[in-house]
Amino acid sequence: MSETKPILTRDFFAEHAKDIEKILRHAVNQALLMHKQLGNPIATWKDGKVVIVPPEEIVILSDVNSSKE
Repeated sequence: MSETKPILTRDFFAEHAKDIEKILRHAVNQALLMHKQLGNPIATWKDGKVVIVPPEEIVILSDVNSSKE
C-alpha cells in the first residue's frame, strides 16, 4: 500500500505559479495582521536599510483568498 508522491519539478512550479503566489501572499498578509493585532512591529527593507514599522503603521491589504473564484 505504498502511495506514489508527485515529483516536484521546475515545470510543476511554473504550472502552479499563480496558485503558489496567492498562497504566499495570503500567508504574509496573515502574519502582518497577527503582528498588528498583537501590537508587534515588523522589520522591512527600504532604500537599502532595515526599517522598523510600528504596528499602527502596518498596512493590511485586502486578502486575495477571501474571494471565492
